[in-house]
Amino acid sequence: MPPLRRADLDPDPIVQFERWFALADETAPLAEAMTLATVDAGGDPDARMVLLKGVDRRGFRFFTNYESAKAAELAASPRAALVFYWRDLDRQVRVRGAVERLAGAESDEYFASRPRESQLAAWASPQSRPVEPREALDAKFEAVAARFGHGEVPRPANWGGYLLEPREIEFWQGRVGRLHDRFRYRRDGDSWEIERLGP
Repeated sequence: MPPLRRADLDPDPIVQFERWFALADETAPLAEAMTLATVDAGGDPDARMVLLKGVDRRGFRFFTNYESAKAAELAASPRAALVFYWRDLDRQVRVRGAVERLAGAESDEYFASRPRESQLAAWASPQSRPVEPREALDAKFEAVAARFGHGEVPRPANWGGYLLEPREIEFWQGRVGRLHDRFRYRRDGDSWEIERLGP
């Protein structure tokens, strides 16, 4: 990839992200995969891979079980960080900001678009809680499938979306010799400040 220069950057980091993401989506496997980092009530960090399910002027959206470990951590400390890494492009994007639940209507809309098996799994899985044996989980899935038959599967009340509203977004472009290009956007009211960071 060519060097990343200040003049190449859009003043709006969401527009810049959309440009990078569009290229990654064409060239990198599972470009929407991102690390979500949170902290629990005691301040211990946690991280896992989740999928980006939308980005716009408001921020970055993802969905999960509201009774999961990540949901409990977000309830205790409603701030998080995201990391995207696209190896084939030698690019990384880091995002930090406040997190809030999406409105029910947005969660309903996305849930309705999911594959049926994923909808049923949302009802069957006691996410982040011990389950033993595997056959018990499979049996619960089958019971849920029988309950809904061939009809519509509604969104369970304990499942929905989150919005991370960014206050910092960093774009990292790898360079030979490890003198990488890094630019950080920081929110300043309704605008963004941009600064180059040392690699």
